[in-house]
Amino acid sequence: MYEFWLLIIVILTIIEVLTVNLTTIWFIGSALITLFLSFVIDNFTIQLSIFVLLGIIFLITTRPILIKYIYKTKEKTNIDRIIGMRGIVIDDILNKEFGSVKVDGKIWTAYSKDKLLEGTYIKVLKINGNKLEVEEE
Repeated sequence: MYEFWLLIIVILTIIEVLTVNLTTIWFIGSALITLFLSFVIDNFTIQLSIFVLLGIIFLITTRPILIKYIYKTKEKTNIDRIIGMRGIVIDDILNKEFGSVKVDGKIWTAYSKDKLLEGTYIKVLKINGNKLEVEEE
């Protein structure tokens, strides 16, 4: 019966390598454990039950931890620091047109959902490419 579990391990490993999304890694671990248990336990139903239960337990207990380490939050760059900063409109921002704002001593192209006239104080909401989305402060 150990040949079956070796085959399962190989198939799941190939799937994991092809997907690279941590889809079957937990079941590879449970198949390894079941492989060793197959030398002691002859009943296939018990082996399959152990395989499925261990796979689910591994998935529930370790996936959130692994995902946290693999998909770390995006590191802020120097440009991200202007989000939330205050600035001033130096060229009117009209409907569906870009204007200019001065934030942190630099002039940026900006857009807004609202019409903003020269001299209006703004707050930077987000950066979209090289343009700032702003709102009136």
